[in-house]
Amino acid sequence: MNNVLELKNICKVFKQGSSKIVILDNASFSIKKGEIVALIGPSGTGKSTLLYISGLLDKANSGDVIIDSQNTKKLNDNQKTKLRLQKIGFVYQQHNLFPDFSAVENVMLPLLISGKSKKDAFDIASLHLDKMGLVNRLHHRPAELSGGEQQRVAIARSLANSPMLLLADEPTGNLDPYNSEMVFENLLNRVKRDNMTAFIATHNPILAKKMDRRVALVDGKLIDIDDKDNLSLLHNSSIGKKMLEAF
Repeated sequence: MNNVLELKNICKVFKQGSSKIVILDNASFSIKKGEIVALIGPSGTGKSTLLYISGLLDKANSGDVIIDSQNTKKLNDNQKTKLRLQKIGFVYQQHNLFPDFSAVENVMLPLLISGKSKKDAFDIASLHLDKMGLVNRLHHRPAELSGGEQQRVAIARSLANSPMLLLADEPTGNLDPYNSEMVFENLLNRVKRDNMTAFIATHNPILAKKMDRRVALVDGKLIDIDDKDNLSLLHNSSIGKKMLEAF
């Protein structure tokens, strides 16, 4: 089975004055078609950076990002944008909806950019919002929606072009426990129903355990914590020990 996403020796370093902060240190990882993988780790460990690199929204200092067997290293910005539109959906922790657009207009945007007619974009966007339980909220603007509804609109938008890979950065991190569980179940059900591949960052152990596999970002490395052979690597790190206790 082909890997939908493969990361090879990804390095990312930020400069802070005269010092360097290593965020990703030769991180390698792969996800097969249909897998739903949790990315776990405390805030500040680099989960968002890793997802942005995986979604071609940020560049690594070195290493390879391979999407659907295509190495993206030599792609120019236009080629990366086209690949994102065709194959990648991204859900941000902040919903990032356009405040002056209605729910259906927000979901229509990526469809219009990809070349769909206005009518087709409206029909597809309406269907996606219906699947998220928002058929009666199509023409409401973000300010008229609850936090949970706004995030469901953001999820519908990320799925509008039927991507093969969904990347989600703490998609329920800003919601209360009730809305967090409801939104996550909506997301998980859609991903499973469409046999999509998903890489989802979360600090919630309950949500992480509902996914197929859990990968921890520890000291710049990606470690499969469901693999017992990796337990020693986690025990040798203070961050790893805390994650083992939580997860």
